[in-house]
Amino acid sequence: MTDVSLIGPVTAPDLHVMTYNIRRRMPRMQPGSPDRWVTRKPLLRRILRAEQPTLLGVQEALADQVEFVADSLGEDYGWVGRGRNAAGADEHCAVFYDSRRLELTGWRQQALSATPETPGSRSWGNLVRRIVVSAEFTDTATGARLLAFNTHLDFLSWRSRLESAKYILDLVRSARAAEPGAAIVLTGDFNADEGSAVYRRLIADGALLDSWEVAVERLTPQWGTFSNYRRRRPGGKRIDLILVGHGVDVLSVGINAARFDGRAASDHEPVQAVVRCGGRSAGTSEPFEVLP
Repeated sequence: MTDVSLIGPVTAPDLHVMTYNIRRRMPRMQPGSPDRWVTRKPLLRRILRAEQPTLLGVQEALADQVEFVADSLGEDYGWVGRGRNAAGADEHCAVFYDSRRLELTGWRQQALSATPETPGSRSWGNLVRRIVVSAEFTDTATGARLLAFNTHLDFLSWRSRLESAKYILDLVRSARAAEPGAAIVLTGDFNADEGSAVYRRLIADGALLDSWEVAVERLTPQWGTFSNYRRRRPGGKRIDLILVGHGVDVLSVGINAARFDGRAASDHEPVQAVVRCGGRSAGTSEPFEVLP
């Protein structure tokens, strides 16, 4: 039996982008807890196999969970990213990509701190180390350039969230200056909703746009993206976001609040969007074409 997808596989020139906090595996859970990884992992696999995103940013994934996501997506997918501590262990903000469409041309990981090039560093009041992963791609079907960023901001410190947002926005601006014609996508769990100072900072100068707000079509109600395994909540807060740069058209967007016999695969709902690059280079309206 094949599960029904919210979006599923897409064809060029469309790209299917997903952001998903899969919830780290916790030790010593009660047998009946919905948070048990052994209970959730087959549900997560069902979602990933049905959706087959072109680009997926995950958050909270421990090393074995990264491998599980990779296995669930299949052999055509690659991924980049390391754990957030100095040794490269602990939670990952891995970026997965369908290698049939996206050719990886470079990537880096930086700490969200005053010393971003020092692995495992932290600043700005957060007790937990935070990171941003950047990946550069060429779309093998269209020749388009895609610059992807994936992150998970701190859940306690508002100052850390705001300073991290400023830093990521600087990365986006630098990337846009270096490659004016590239499409930019930022995925993440921001631990801040659309009414927050963090959200306002990220979209203030128009360098980034909220895919939910600019999409041609919304495929679902606005479910709250942090459900904590509870029932779906229409009109809830969106703390998991897909933000896009100029030149990226968002054809559709949705919040995938799938339940399997009432069970959720994570305490967060994945957000998914179909996007298309708007022009071959900066300042031109010539659309990308599928290469022969």
